[in-house]
Amino acid sequence: MPSRKTSPTAAPAAGQVVARVVDEITQMIVSGELLPGQQIRQEHMAAALGVSRLPVREALRQLAADGLVVHEQHVGFAVTRLSRSEFDQVYLMRRLLETEVIRSLPRPGADELDRIAALAEEVERAAAEMDLPRMRTLNSRFHFAIFALSDLNLVVSEIRRIWTWALPYHAVYLHDEAGRERILAEHRAMVAALGAGDVERLVELMDTHRAGSADQLSLMLAPGAAR
Repeated sequence: MPSRKTSPTAAPAAGQVVARVVDEITQMIVSGELLPGQQIRQEHMAAALGVSRLPVREALRQLAADGLVVHEQHVGFAVTRLSRSEFDQVYLMRRLLETEVIRSLPRPGADELDRIAALAEEVERAAAEMDLPRMRTLNSRFHFAIFALSDLNLVVSEIRRIWTWALPYHAVYLHDEAGRERILAEHRAMVAALGAGDVERLVELMDTHRAGSADQLSLMLAPGAAR
């Protein structure tokens, strides 16, 4: 039987399609288009994205490995829904790991501080334009630009993985105007503390920032809350 010759561009092309599908589904979850616990039907997603079911299935497997979706036998894939205990554990791990990373931060150089301050301003512009999906994306970039100043690369990678578990819930609390204003004010204070090299003040601000988000997000997990 003659051997089949695979085009050298076939594998990269397939990988690019899967990567695009991962990005598209992630954006649907971050924006709130797909909600915690909502089933993701592969045939519907394939039709919506204009691809076959194969890259959708592979993308969902990758997202399951990241914790953003779950797979149940004979049911299929769904957006991850945290129990109250799991939610509390996510924020416990965040507090412990983020505190260690912040305390390891060197004082940033002028260029690094300018880049972080510029991200904070971009978050503010997205909030002013009510572009909440972009605000959510930029908010993550702001925090991880701070964490990236640390040499604790493995710990930062673990923090990123833990953040992923709560992403399906983040689209909801940004709809609260007071919550958005609080986030923006705390970002400005974080930039000031970072510029002053005051890591203990930054730890305190991050604790307050994280607790405020946790309080708002926990309302979604309260008995009788809409799913």
